Amino acid sequence: MSIAHLLEEFGELTDGVPLAMTDVSLEEERLAAFEKGYQAGWDDAVKAQSEDVRRITTDLAQNLQDLRFTYEEAYGAVMTALRPLLMEMAGAVLPRLASESLAPRIVEMLHEQARAQGRQPVEIAAAPEDLPRLAHLTEDGLDITLAADDTLGAGQVYLRFGESEAEIDLPGVIADISAAVSAFFDEQPGKAIV
Repeated sequence: MSIAHLLEEFGELTDGVPLAMTDVSLEEERLAAFEKGYQAGWDDAVKAQSEDVRRITTDLAQNLQDLRFTYEEAYGAVMTALRPLLMEMAGAVLPRLASESLAPRIVEMLHEQARAQGRQPVEIAAAPEDLPRLAHLTEDGLDITLAADDTLGAGQVYLRFGESEAEIDLPGVIADISAAVSAFFDEQPGKAIV
């Protein structure tokens, strides 16, 4: 048994009218097909480019986020490592340096005052424990008097030049530096520094 009766016959025209196509209509069909293919290709290229731009933008944003996170980690690690060092310097090194620089600072201030006011008698009031370190200042032939002042602490000195007076407060300076270092680490915005 044959199945030909189930299949459609394409060999004959169903309405009996032959289909004729001219060269012009054939060229128009080809041009339309070309335009349609070209537009489909252009649309695919634009879509691919848009996807590439989106992917690159996403990758760039992620890389910037990773860099920011890495920078914050590095910054936090450096600050965590620096805090003990700076606190130790403020607590141990600065007082020793201040003690060693007391006499040179007084000499510097004496020279400044001598230039500004000429030679005048000078009185240096200091804590009793600082007087031995300052005794050599009276040996330069200047009119300098050393006076012990029990109200002053180590590193605190008053220089009196006639009517004017200047103060040196090395412990106060060290305390200010220590407070500034502590405040720096305590006020780090958004950074957890221990």
